[in-house]
Amino acid sequence: MSDINEIRMQVMWNRLISVVEEQALTLLRTAFSTSVREAGDLSAGVYNAKGEMLAQAVTGTPGHVNTMAEAVLHFIAEIPREEMYPGDTYVTNDPWKGTGHLHDITMVSPSFKGDELIGFFACTAHVVDVGGRGFGADGKSVYEEGIQIPIMKFAERGVVNKDLLKILRLNVREPNQVIGDFFSLAACNDVGHKRLIEMLDEVGYDNLDTIGDFILSRTQAATMERIAGLPKGSWSNDMLTDGYDVPIRLAAEVTITENDINVDFSGTDAMSRWGINVPLIYTKAYACYALKCVVAPDIPNNAASLAVFNVSSPTNILNAERPAPVSVRHVIGHMVPDLVLGALAKALPGKILAEGAAALWNIHISARPVAGAIGRRAEVLMFNSGGMGARPGIDGLSSTAFPSGVHTMPIEATEHTGPIVVWRKELRPNSGGAGKYRGGLGQIIEIAPAEGHEFDFSAMFDRIATPPRGRDGGEDGAPGSARLDDGTKLRPKGWQHVPAGRRLVLELPGGGGFGNPAERSAEARAEDLSKGYMTEKKQ
Repeated sequence: MSDINEIRMQVMWNRLISVVEEQALTLLRTAFSTSVREAGDLSAGVYNAKGEMLAQAVTGTPGHVNTMAEAVLHFIAEIPREEMYPGDTYVTNDPWKGTGHLHDITMVSPSFKGDELIGFFACTAHVVDVGGRGFGADGKSVYEEGIQIPIMKFAERGVVNKDLLKILRLNVREPNQVIGDFFSLAACNDVGHKRLIEMLDEVGYDNLDTIGDFILSRTQAATMERIAGLPKGSWSNDMLTDGYDVPIRLAAEVTITENDINVDFSGTDAMSRWGINVPLIYTKAYACYALKCVVAPDIPNNAASLAVFNVSSPTNILNAERPAPVSVRHVIGHMVPDLVLGALAKALPGKILAEGAAALWNIHISARPVAGAIGRRAEVLMFNSGGMGARPGIDGLSSTAFPSGVHTMPIEATEHTGPIVVWRKELRPNSGGAGKYRGGLGQIIEIAPAEGHEFDFSAMFDRIATPPRGRDGGEDGAPGSARLDDGTKLRPKGWQHVPAGRRLVLELPGGGGFGNPAERSAEARAEDLSKGYMTEKKQ
């Protein structure tokens, strides 16, 4: 390929990324749920006619993007080519063929140019409610966790399936929000398709074949070059998580060969009877993300860069089989990167960050007026983050969602959705693990029902009994805690009650430190004190 054509292809590649970024922004701007609109709990991407991901939006989470990369192939397998038409949109929330639990809605739309199917657009978003027990770990099977939507048509030739909407409306607590999000997802793919056709018409291409081959071949070559520079061999790691009522051991072995990287989760504990199990599609998503952060963080994420990572597991909590309960799959799933990175730290000593809070401290609140009072009912979802582990050469980030990548929801937006008051939300002093480089701080949050109200809440917390571990001599981060303001201790997972007049107090874990604390510079210690990150007694 000539230099001028090479440049032309690169420009088109960047243009394609802009197309899917506009696709994602459409969803952000039109979504009804705060988890999408405010936190960015979504993903968007474009695929060739074979279902291979060519580009993803920067906006979004690894758990959505990397599961969606595999999910599109399930849609292609379920819906025959002769039954695909311009104007179609397909949908599912199948945890084993989508993104791991029922709350995530995945929509896929075929993209036609004339009569030729040239590719697909896909997007995913977390909706506020799918019925059942509500967003929480208390279910004993997936059948209790909400409505299940098999891979089916949301719209055919532009005509929406009204029967599906009727079923949804009767099965969810917030039908207007949920159905609004369905239409936002469909519009998101529609915008992507329109921008793609405009781009292809402008450059004179009939389909995605030429640019797709360029993207995948260049990505594959660049990724293989990075693998060639890695040490070869196998390394293992294990870790404990809080689980629901008993600790759960996770284990991984990472093997680097000349041609690929394999992760095996044999030795991990068996499936749980509670809703913290993880379908393998979600485990793969976060294992691949951890590997890519180390091996090729600057290489675009697409089918070729993901193809060199192989993930396997016997049936266990990281490879849960249907009909296992999986509603809170993210808590264990978000631990997978720290698990994998711990193995890579043995292969690449001194180059891998310490463990962090990892799992989001999600809380789903179901608020209502107390008996005899006038008020309103509402479902409120909050995403909260603890501290990241310290990195080689720099402190960890405080209250940052790694590996999820979602944003913190503004308090004003959260309080607007329901009758609650957030009285306190601030960094948690002394929570970052000491080290040459300090772990990121967690945060302290106090939430109360509005006057005349009470609420039940679903706890989805971890790192309370098992704090994030430091690396290379760094100390562990502070464990988290959940309690009422009168001192009543609360469980880390499951539905619980906050009565009128009480406050829920959450102390989120801090990240582990990196390196010997005695080697921390005097300037860094002084800055920690001046900013209130640490107190004198902890220095």
